[in-house]
Amino acid sequence: MGVVGLQSQTAKPAGIQGLVELVSGDMEKVNALILSKAGSNVELIPEIARHLIDSGGKRLRPMLTLAFAQMFGYQGEGHVILAASVEFMHTATLLHDDVVDESDMRRGKLAARKLWGNQASVLVGDYLLGQAFKMMVDVHSLEALRILSEASAIIAEGEVLQLGAAQDTSTTYDMYLRVIEAKTAALFAAACEVSPEIADKGDEVRAAARKFGLELGYAFQLVDDALDYGGAAADLGKDVGDDFHEGKITLPIIYAMERGSDEDKAFWKRCLEDGDINEGDLDHAIKLLKENGALADTVQRARDYGASAIETLSGLPDGPAKQALREAVDFCIARVS
Repeated sequence: MGVVGLQSQTAKPAGIQGLVELVSGDMEKVNALILSKAGSNVELIPEIARHLIDSGGKRLRPMLTLAFAQMFGYQGEGHVILAASVEFMHTATLLHDDVVDESDMRRGKLAARKLWGNQASVLVGDYLLGQAFKMMVDVHSLEALRILSEASAIIAEGEVLQLGAAQDTSTTYDMYLRVIEAKTAALFAAACEVSPEIADKGDEVRAAARKFGLELGYAFQLVDDALDYGGAAADLGKDVGDDFHEGKITLPIIYAMERGSDEDKAFWKRCLEDGDINEGDLDHAIKLLKENGALADTVQRARDYGASAIETLSGLPDGPAKQALREAVDFCIARVS
């Protein structure tokens, strides 16, 4: 079930099957490496790590690393190691996010914190980050290490930024963009940039790959923020309305505060700032966001970033990788169709 009234302007793409097929051989190696490096003599570590790793997920970020490596004709195993590192970084942030947000669900299953507690979830996330950096060192590229370590620091900054903006309905669009760039887009950008780096491509090519990842990351998060008010739990892998109940100020809310009546603004402040949420308030919130065009405009902004990401690919080598990356952008946007 998609966001009602937010159907794509174009035919819905088949998905990311092209990308999956393009990198299938390398992804087998990545998955094997992930399972190997998630191991530990401390039994609780692999138990928690496997709970999240085995729960699914598209593995989109590591597939981007592999696709760009193929685009630039990289020869070696460094892209496999970096792709696994990227996935470990992402998995660690999910474990940490669920503790910060007090989330109950992740990828359609109980969050690790609900099964093993907050302390264990945070510490296993830390372990996975440590393993990610150990793997990065094995690639023998200081620049690739810099790119991913910088992304790790930026993600943490994004979490703190979001904490500061939570339950503040005066949050601006610029502040919101800073949050999603740090929390989401930075890792997409780094996942794309490391491949031309280890393939010894120039600064211009690296910048293009990074820009593609950044804009795809923006689009991905904007769609997620729209789906929180109009998707389905099965699609989200978490409860619909989680952002609402957590007091997160996302773009639909920013638009709603700009466009709403005094009565509407009082509703948002009661729910998001005061945390005073009553039965039926989520349904009313969704109704307001649809009526004032906030959801539709959020998705349109995502489409704009997606179009810009595809345009960025125009200066990069033609071939199956470029086509698969285009389809990946379409897939991310089409989640709201």
